[in-house]
Amino acid sequence: MVQAKSWILLKHFDGFPKDSDFEVKVEELPELRDGEVLLEAVFLSVDPYMRPFSRFRMKEGDVMIGSQVAKVIQSKNSTFPVGSHVVTSCGWTTHSISDGKELTPVMADWPEDVSLSLALGAIGMPGLTALYGIEEVLGLKEGETLLVNAAAGAVGSVVGQIAKIKGCKVVGSAGSEAKVAFLKKLGFDEAFNYKTITSLEEALRKASPDGYDCFFENVGGHFSTAAIQQMKNLGRIAVCGSISLYNDVTPQTGPYPHLTMIIKQLKMEGFLQSRWTHKHPESLKRLMAWFKQGKLQCREHVTKGFENMPAAFMGMLRGDNIGKAIVAV
Repeated sequence: MVQAKSWILLKHFDGFPKDSDFEVKVEELPELRDGEVLLEAVFLSVDPYMRPFSRFRMKEGDVMIGSQVAKVIQSKNSTFPVGSHVVTSCGWTTHSISDGKELTPVMADWPEDVSLSLALGAIGMPGLTALYGIEEVLGLKEGETLLVNAAAGAVGSVVGQIAKIKGCKVVGSAGSEAKVAFLKKLGFDEAFNYKTITSLEEALRKASPDGYDCFFENVGGHFSTAAIQQMKNLGRIAVCGSISLYNDVTPQTGPYPHLTMIIKQLKMEGFLQSRWTHKHPESLKRLMAWFKQGKLQCREHVTKGFENMPAAFMGMLRGDNIGKAIVAV
């Protein structure tokens, strides 16, 4: 019998998550039935979406939501032989049983010298989010100017690099000098630390005096208000996240952007990468090709130990990570 350790949501978050909101549960898994596989976690992902999604996708006592790269250690399903690796959304657990229907095999020609953790990052959901936000939502064109906030994170760092591949000017905002240096290394044209500037409006204007054609939104709140004012006419905004709001106990209100959006004829669209699931295989190959060509750099913030899942999650929400936050079992 195999024991599975899982982190459960003991109680819904009230404000910023805390250790007492989580608890480890241990259970013995049953023997496999025909068509099933036993999975062992190798890398687990912690992502901003888990904070708001936990409120409406989970009830207290559920295993924390999330994705992982797992290894097949027992199999009664010929599609997933022992030793193969998959991406699965089974949550914060060390072992799980699956009938294979929700499993995504890791790319067949995945290079041996590339960590499988990237299947949770730039060559996975965050990379797909960046790609679809740029191509499907924004329709970014060569020569345009793109603004991205939370730019040193898992999604934002890929957004900026894809925009540079497409021949655009890229302005990024991040929350430390180390993150700004990272963005410069990635090739961002302009980058600033929003925590140390005296005026966000002035920083945005200085970085691009002519305004912005496209805005890839990860933060929300005051940043969004300031950025919308500096969009060009017919500008496009892709709303991927609003991390500045996730831990609020009292919801933020106004100012409201409607008049500016009317006058400038702006387009704002929220999106989830799952809308384009049918494109995933081709898109992942494109991301991997850019990575192999050196056009896409992948930085990871790795926490070791399944026991440190809550700490890694809370650290990510505080902005401790540069690049993708990963837990290695």
